Amino acid sequence: MRKVDLCLSSEGSEVILATSSDEKHPPENIIDGNPETFWTTTGMFPQEFIIFFHKHVKIERLVIQSYFVRTLKIEKSTSKEPVDFQQWIEKDLVHTEGQLQNEEIVARDGYATYLRFIIVSAFDHFASVHSISADGIVVSDFA
Repeated sequence: MRKVDLCLSSEGSEVILATSSDEKHPPENIIDGNPETFWTTTGMFPQEFIIFFHKHVKIERLVIQSYFVRTLKIEKSTSKEPVDFQQWIEKDLVHTEGQLQNEEIVARDGYATYLRFIIVSAFDHFASVHSISADGIVVSDFA
């Protein structure tokens, strides 16, 4: 089985929900593979988005590139619908003035069909997510 970036839209993933959207910086930018694009929150926290893989996957490593994110919670679901999310990872990120936060997480028990990312708090009124990468393998397609 080959390892791929499971979050890329070119691998079939999609952002199915985001609590805020700016037409110049839509949530789809998180998974488009383009380092020049990003999703921005529109103030007030928490903010969240859900990535749907359209298959069962095993995530081994996550890399999150963001700006101004203070506390991030990640929940996962193995259901066919976006329900029954379980708390998985919670991280306090370090503020990096003038450059992207680059948070790498080695994942344990990374089986999922959906990931929900919750930006609990930020270092400013707005935050941005530039990319989410999930290294791993496809376990099975939906039957």
